[in-house]
Amino acid sequence: MGESDTVEGEATRVRKIIHIDMDAFYASVEQRDDPELRGKPVAVGGSAERGVVAAASYEARKFGVRSAMPSVTAKRQCPDLIFVKPRFEVYKAISRQIREIFAEHTDIIEPLSLDEAYLDVTENLQGIELARDIARLIREKIKAETGLNASAGISYNKFLAKLASDHRKPNGQFVISPEMGPAFVETLPVGKFHGIGPATSAKMNALGLFTGRDIRNQTLEFMNANFGKSGAYYYWISRGVDERPVRSNRIRKSIGAETTFSADLAEFDALVTRLRPLVDKVWRHCETTGSRGRTVTLKIKFADFEIITRSRSLLAPVAARDELERLACGLLEVEMPLPKAVRLLGVALSSLQAGDDAEPQLTLGI
Repeated sequence: MGESDTVEGEATRVRKIIHIDMDAFYASVEQRDDPELRGKPVAVGGSAERGVVAAASYEARKFGVRSAMPSVTAKRQCPDLIFVKPRFEVYKAISRQIREIFAEHTDIIEPLSLDEAYLDVTENLQGIELARDIARLIREKIKAETGLNASAGISYNKFLAKLASDHRKPNGQFVISPEMGPAFVETLPVGKFHGIGPATSAKMNALGLFTGRDIRNQTLEFMNANFGKSGAYYYWISRGVDERPVRSNRIRKSIGAETTFSADLAEFDALVTRLRPLVDKVWRHCETTGSRGRTVTLKIKFADFEIITRSRSLLAPVAARDELERLACGLLEVEMPLPKAVRLLGVALSSLQAGDDAEPQLTLGI
């Protein structure tokens, strides 16, 4: 990648951003540690009727099995699917090992989850000129030290680097240069844009926006009018422009815990009984890290999979575990009687302040 380029008419130095994404991370760890699982369709998660797939091996993905899919559906699509219970402490230890490899090249590392991160290598610790060479060295060392494969995307901004890392998966890397960026985005379906989910994609389609080119043909005013504060972001990424920095001190925005019931529940007392362990888990994180949050959110997933969330924000951070329970139960009480039975409850605390480690947003399953 070059040292300078022109974006929207102003000369600016081109950044060198790498997005590293481990390939089928949880499932690959399980296949690495158990030779009997290699070459077979593997799902990390619960196999019970209410279980959910946390990760799927590439062999399982060929059958359409994917993360967040109900285990019953996954088993139906792939009858030979092997379920393995997750071992998060193992995944976390490997993730720390991988981040140490990143740190050999740059101090500017923004972890997104245990298995992916952005690296700004514009100024790198080993003085390597080409970002693609740094990505290759990192991937080779990850393979040598952990036995796992990583894919990498290299570009001049975060949006394009993440797109590029998907382009040669698994175990590959791809560069999107400043010359390629705008044209690469032009032909991309809006549903493939990182940050555009199914609901926004459907809204864009209804407005006649199907590709990056369609967004690029709109005015900034049109995008702001239809998509609010996200409108400007969509407007600029459709032009291959993303000025967001890689944040090495990225702060977790929220901490949450949720649980899926073995049988649907509808009674207030029964739901409160299930809420308490979630409150305990969230508060345990707060005590461990010293962080506190001002916004409490209750998540309810009904038996028909409809999801609603209810939140309450305070002027000051929640100070005690009992206060967190009171607020969460209060949000539930307002919704009673519920229109339908409930299959999942979740509690989250956000607007976190002080003392949090530099981990990304985390949801703790129970």
